[in-house]
Amino acid sequence: MTDNLNAILHAVGPRLRALRKQRGSTLEQVAELTGMSVSTLSRVESGQRRPTLEVLLPLAQAYRMPLDELVGAPATGDPRVHPRPVNRDGVVWVPLSRDPGGHRAFKQVLPVPAKVPERLDQQVHEGHEWLYVLTGTLRLALGDRDFLLRAGEAAEFDTRVPHAMANAGRQPLELLIIFGPQGERVHLRARTT
Repeated sequence: MTDNLNAILHAVGPRLRALRKQRGSTLEQVAELTGMSVSTLSRVESGQRRPTLEVLLPLAQAYRMPLDELVGAPATGDPRVHPRPVNRDGVVWVPLSRDPGGHRAFKQVLPVPAKVPERLDQQVHEGHEWLYVLTGTLRLALGDRDFLLRAGEAAEFDTRVPHAMANAGRQPLELLIIFGPQGERVHLRARTT
């Protein structure tokens, strides 16, 4: 086996432990999701057991990430991202980025509602969000203010401000969303000279 492959395999255990802790999961919770024993997971994380596909495939499924990303495999030279859309309550989320800890990018598709509610249920959480309307009309509620954004318009806001979004048009609404979980702003402003 090459030194590079040995180094990658040796790093899998600590990588799995860091991923589990980053997601706030216990060994018991991951064991329940995967059907593996706590001791097996602990031995893999500590490097006492070599990770096999029998162990890694259920972990990739539990963490909802591609196997190559889970183990930190070297890039294959293929830059394409193969997103898997997720449907939540009729809203389609298409993940466009792979880094679970940093900025996350999504395409979101909201169907045409039967009726746009007069008042939207707003939420707050840590982070900073940037969004860009691809098609349709977005109703963005920020605190006590409402905004309508159309195709080609963007908005940026601190998610600690109460906020909610809805499709306010007569066609599906498509958005690009970039979310910074720790409140990082999406773009930097360059100084002019």
